[in-house]
Amino acid sequence: MPVTGIGGFFFRSDDPKALSAWYQKHLGVGGYDWQQSAGPTIVAPFARTTDYFPAAKAYMLNLRVTGLDALLVQLSDAGIAIVKDPAWDTPETGRFARIHDPEGNPIELWEPPAE
Repeated sequence: MPVTGIGGFFFRSDDPKALSAWYQKHLGVGGYDWQQSAGPTIVAPFARTTDYFPAAKAYMLNLRVTGLDALLVQLSDAGIAIVKDPAWDTPETGRFARIHDPEGNPIELWEPPAE
């Protein structure tokens, strides 16, 4: 298979510089120097009628994380609203939480199960 990973995630923004700074400050990602850790990446189309993320958005960014609880404390302390649903979490898939960036783009934070 010639594809070896995700090379980037590009999307439109009203203020790319400010939004890039937000991603760097709160999530530690952005710019051209971020190196992701080895691990699973899911690429999956959803039905256009899904309610898994907002209907007005064509995508939801999912970021694989470690230390989800500590990250959620940092985000909450920064005034970022967090959505959790116990139904999202399973021993097979891991734990999840949702936030939105300042432009309303959905971000799912995913802590895979420990191996």
